[in-house]
Order: sequence, then structure tokens, then C-alpha cells
Amino acid sequence: MRAIPYPIGMEVVIFAGGDAPKHVGPLPEDAFVIAADAGYDVARRAGVSVDLLIGDLDSVSAVPDDVTTVRFPVDKDETDLDLAIRHSRSLGSTFILVIGGSGGRIDHFLANAALLAAQDGVGVEWRTGSGTAFRVNGVLSLDGSPGEIVSLLAFGGTARGVRTMGLRWRLDGEDLLPGSTRGVSNAFERASAVVSLDEGNLLVILPER
Repeated sequence: MRAIPYPIGMEVVIFAGGDAPKHVGPLPEDAFVIAADAGYDVARRAGVSVDLLIGDLDSVSAVPDDVTTVRFPVDKDETDLDLAIRHSRSLGSTFILVIGGSGGRIDHFLANAALLAAQDGVGVEWRTGSGTAFRVNGVLSLDGSPGEIVSLLAFGGTARGVRTMGLRWRLDGEDLLPGSTRGVSNAFERASAVVSLDEGNLLVILPER
């Protein structure tokens, strides 16, 4: 099982459309749950109650009558997930868990990865059908299994001062460049690991085997 300690403060779970894990896994207690358009269908299949439905609602199977809904025009500048993230941050969230949002269109997948990597100042976890990703907000603690693959990818600029403990190939205050594959396919050396950085946007990815 993979786990990180959830920080104290406002916690938000966002269900997005697209490829989601078969089992969503543990959710933060008392979290505010947002569905981004078709993410409402993902939440409903998982048996999770939604506090807010947001987006242009062009993909959800049916708009519920008993859920607070914020509807945007189809012709807009942001994706539905972006709108959900913005609303989460307006609530003062300290941790955002996104479920789904991969698969389907490659442009949506890449945009979602870049969007989540850019969320400075909050903890971010992204669970999809093909793996889990974390946005490093200073220091990230991870649980895993020895030999399990871990990849570190910089987005939008250089990730500076990257340090790792508990991974096979250790980084000690080094920089990872966007477009570089140096951080791909590292691995847990033991059952836990720590990744930290001084500056920049870094996603730590645990792909499914």
C-alpha cells in the first residue's frame, strides 16, 4: 500500500473524467468533494457523495438535482479540472487529491499533468488507472516496496536542489531539467523514501506494474 500523511487543514478531493483507478483507495476524512464534469460519474461509481459539481457539463451523464452545481459555458479558457482546482484553492485548501483525469486525449493528459505540477503551496496527489503521482511541495514522504519503480519529472522549468533518500539512485541537491529523462525509472531501495526540492515544479510518479 502507498500512503502519505495528509496535512492538517482544508482537504479537497476532485473526481475528474477519464481513466480512474478501479479502487479509489482511502480518502481524507471530512474532505470537500468536487466533481469536474464527468468526474461526477466516476464519484458515483465509487459510491462517494459529491459536494459540488463544476464545469461546462457537456460530458456528465446527467446533471443531478440534489448537488450544488456551478455551470460554465462550453466556450471557456479553462478545462473543467482547472476550474475545480481554482475553486479548491479559493477555499483555502492545503491538500488536493485528484482521482481520474488520464487516458483518452493526450492533450488533456499532458495539460492535467502540467496543471497539477504547477500547484505551488499545496500538497497534490493524482490517482489514475495507470499509476499515482505526487506534486512535491517542499518535502514528500512515500511508502512503497523495495524495487518498485519511481520516476521524478520536472515541469515548466528546472527543479532545483532535488534530494532523495531511500531510492536506489540518490540525488543530493541536484537539478532536474524539464525534458530530461534522468529521473525516470528510479526505484525504492527500502519500504519508504523521501523526496525534497528547493525550488520548482516536480512530479513524483509511481506507475502501475
